Parts: sequence; C-alpha cells; structure tokens
Amino acid sequence: MKKRFLKIFVAMALIQTIAISCATVPITGRKQLNLYPESDMVAMSLTQYNKFLENNEVAKNDSQSAMVKRVGEKISIAVEKYFSNHGMKKRLEHFYWEFNLVKDDTPNAWCMPGGKVVIYTGILPITKDETGLAVVMGHEIAHAVARHGNERMSQQMTVQLGGAALSVAIDEKPEKTQNIFMAAYGLGSQLGYMLPYSRTHESEADKLGLIFMAMAGYNPQESVDFWKRMADQGGQKPPEFMSTHPSDETRINNLREFMPEAMKYYRKN
Repeated sequence: MKKRFLKIFVAMALIQTIAISCATVPITGRKQLNLYPESDMVAMSLTQYNKFLENNEVAKNDSQSAMVKRVGEKISIAVEKYFSNHGMKKRLEHFYWEFNLVKDDTPNAWCMPGGKVVIYTGILPITKDETGLAVVMGHEIAHAVARHGNERMSQQMTVQLGGAALSVAIDEKPEKTQNIFMAAYGLGSQLGYMLPYSRTHESEADKLGLIFMAMAGYNPQESVDFWKRMADQGGQKPPEFMSTHPSDETRINNLREFMPEAMKYYRKN
C-alpha cells in the first residue's frame, strides 16, 4: 500500500513540475517544456562556449569577422526591441551578446543560451553577403531566444536521467549531461524520438528569424535565395520524415507563406 501511495505521489509531483515548467514560444504560441531555469542553461553554455573558443581558431581583425559582428549587433538590437515591444524583455535578462567567426570549412553556425553566437567561415560562401548572413544569424538566435535547446534538453534529460536537477546531473553524470547539452544545441547527434520536435523548432526559428532580420533592416525575401543555395550544396539527403530539418521544398514554401507577416516589420536602412 505504501509503495502504491509513493508511486501516486511521485506521479503527481512530476505532473506538477511539468505544469509549472510549461512555457510558450513567441509568435507561434506553442507550449513547450522547459525544466531548467535559463540561468542554469546560460551558466552551462558559458563553460562549453569557452572550451570551444579555446580549441578553435577565432578570426580577428579582418573584413569577414567585422561583418559578423556588425550583422550580429543589428540582429541583437532587433531582438531586444521585439521582445521589449511585446512585453517579454525579461526573457533576455541573461543575454550578453558575443559574435565570433571561427576558421572552419564546415558550413555551420549556432547560438548558445545567453547570446553566444558562432559563425563558421565555411558558411560564408553560401551566405554571400550581409543579408545572407542575417538569414543565418536571425535563425540561430531565434533558436536561442525560443529556448529550443532547453526544451530539447528537458526532453532528453527526462528520458535518460529521469529529469534530474541540472546541478545533480552534472555532479553525478557529468559526461552524459554534457553530451545531452551538446546534442540539444546542435553540437552533437540527434536520433529517434527527438526528430518531430526538431522539425518544429526549425520552422519556428525560420519564422522568428525572418522577423528579426526584417527589423534589423535586411530584406527577408532574400532568405528564399539563401535556402535555395543551401539546397544546391548537393549530397544525398534523407527523406523528410527521417530528417531533423524540413525538406528544402517544405522550408521554402513555409518561408513564402510567412513572408507577408515578416515584411510588415521590414524597413530598409
């Protein structure tokens, strides 16, 4: 009997925790599960971010790195303005922006909690110019401010570590916790049950990113050309149901469908 009551108590506690931890994604209004305070995610991200910078070559004092910082500053100002205008300024209270260009031929970019943005030199031939870079940066920053990483980590930690507190998980299973964190922020592999959520995240980041780049003075209509260039990179791609990203055709169609809304925010500098 005692065991039964204990199970009921644990189940009720878990339901209550999940209810308290539910958040809403800006613009889309989708409910998401964020088990961990954003301050904890930022603290962990700083550790991983500093390790990354120590082990990778950061480009400095050249036109490309200057462009990355210039576009990043414009996008971050737009993000802050958007959240301030919509009464969500507190969502960015742990953000201290940094923008770095890393010398790596991989066409990649990411943004960690707290606004730590890294662009790889390998993506610059595809972005071509500031507007193309604004597409990428708006998209990656959108992932961070929408707290997609927290949501993905909450899901994985619940399945793999029973939803343990982040501090406990770091102390007891540091390597596994670190791997989950890296995977949640696109720095590791994602398989299985996470796939549908990842496609949703990508679509949300596309929409948010369009608005951010538009507010920063970059024409969101040029995002379609950028994603077409990405699609032209070649290589065999898995069918959409096996991918963490929407298919190229689906993504471009979604961008075009959302474009009228994004253009409301566009004012050419």
